[in-house]
Amino acid sequence: MNPSFFFVGHETVGAYVSRCLEPLGWVRVNDASQAAVAISYCTSQTALEDAYFDGEGLVKRSKPKTLLIDLSPSTPAFARELSAVATVNDLRPVEAPLSVVDPALPDAFSTSENVMCFVAGEDDDVDEVIDLVETIAATVERTGAGGTAQLAKAARTVQAAAFIASAVESEALVRATRNNATSLDGFEAIARPAAVATASSIAAVSVDSFDGTYTVEMLMAEVAAAMTAADDAELILPQLESVMHLLEVLAVIGGADKAPAALALMYREEAASAAQGLDWTRAEGMFADADHAHDHGYDDEDDDFGIYGGFGGYSAN
Repeated sequence: MNPSFFFVGHETVGAYVSRCLEPLGWVRVNDASQAAVAISYCTSQTALEDAYFDGEGLVKRSKPKTLLIDLSPSTPAFARELSAVATVNDLRPVEAPLSVVDPALPDAFSTSENVMCFVAGEDDDVDEVIDLVETIAATVERTGAGGTAQLAKAARTVQAAAFIASAVESEALVRATRNNATSLDGFEAIARPAAVATASSIAAVSVDSFDGTYTVEMLMAEVAAAMTAADDAELILPQLESVMHLLEVLAVIGGADKAPAALALMYREEAASAAQGLDWTRAEGMFADADHAHDHGYDDEDDDFGIYGGFGGYSAN
């Protein structure tokens, strides 16, 4: 195989892929028509569709027999659609949605040991790219036919998102019951988690570590894909919807580029958000009954922004 690859999408992942592949002799090219392999990672369904299907997309620009490796969070239905369109155009699609093992690391993409991929597609195509994928991700799980990797990724996202949210909420509970004491010594032992994401998120939240290369924007993309997969199965996941609503609010007030641990700021006083460069006035239009007085008293009658209470009304179901 000609060791040349083209990347389209989020450049944090693009730079990471380049760091993994270039030491092994792979060359990143600027034109998809010159590449043996095209790799994508997009954080929205629209961007992903454009990357493949618009007039300058990979389906049109890639030469015949090009291997298409999509690392994006998507849905089983879209993965199957992409596979069908690519195959008709004499291209070779492989779905390989990536996950970070520990999302709270300051640089979640510092090493392949912190990255895993589920991989699906035609056996011959997967066989040809499996070494490349294993260079990007230390842990690789083959799942079978088209759509199964995205389904596995969606299932893992449900767990990871819940673990991150539970870490934030457990920390908020401890902080509140300690009358906002500045010291949370022993908190990790008190709330010893069952997953790496929870443990790391607890640690990050307890020391106000809200920056990192794995961002709220990326988590939103993964949660959106998992929610769509659930909708396709006519399944309601209220906790996941709650997480998404919190992420949407955090993004609106300026936290899209923060690490997911920044969800903790949703439970703290406005001054804590302001110290991180966030602005709650940007969210005023998101709440129909808001009187624009950001209050974290957590009494129902004082809950001007609807944060204390359910978010199930935002379900597509």
